[in-house]
Amino acid sequence: MSDLQSFAAQLEKHFGDRISGATLAVGEVTLTVPAQNLHEVATALRDEFAFEILIDVAGVDYFTYGVTEWSTDGATSEGFSRGVEKATFGRFTFQDAPPLGKHEGPRFAAVYHLLSLAENRRLRLKVFCPDDEMPMVDSVVDVWSSANWYEREAFDLYGIVFNGHPDLRRLLTDYGFVGHPFRKDFPLVGHVEMRYDPEQQRVVYQPVSIEPRVLVPKVIRHDHRYLHPETEEGKSNA
Repeated sequence: MSDLQSFAAQLEKHFGDRISGATLAVGEVTLTVPAQNLHEVATALRDEFAFEILIDVAGVDYFTYGVTEWSTDGATSEGFSRGVEKATFGRFTFQDAPPLGKHEGPRFAAVYHLLSLAENRRLRLKVFCPDDEMPMVDSVVDVWSSANWYEREAFDLYGIVFNGHPDLRRLLTDYGFVGHPFRKDFPLVGHVEMRYDPEQQRVVYQPVSIEPRVLVPKVIRHDHRYLHPETEEGKSNA
């Protein structure tokens, strides 16, 4: 049993039914916790497992999980047209409601990245928000003070509410911003645009006046002519 497997087993034994499980992913242990147990488990990870540092809090939107429009394998043959003819709900107009995704279970999650300098370990802590309409989990600012700004970022970009946060205001968007731009159903060009009105002599907001459109440059990946320029084909393309 590897060190990570042993650590995951130790966490499962310690927390029991207070967690949903511990898994290994991309070289780290991921601990999934029910929302109602987040604060208790977070406090125990700090006090009993020496995870004294919270590195980051990331929001996750599983709305389009497992669906991709931007696979680049066929970009050379499709190129521009793929950028203006939507294949899925990656780009939609303001009048079109995006179709539902294929993910089963809660749509939003908050992921906490922890570091223990004393034990030289990292840990990923994931909690799903029970309510898709009002995604909310408890704040851990009183456990790790660095969560203050990270939770504000997740609130601003994903709309995840952190219950008990001392000052949950927008952090990266402006005061008049509408919506949460990292959500998968947020239009790529936004909802409103800002301009200076010379008659009113002030900045005004108005519905965006541009068409949602994305250009896709042609790319060539793993082409042997560029990996081996000494070939006849490579010389002809030099």
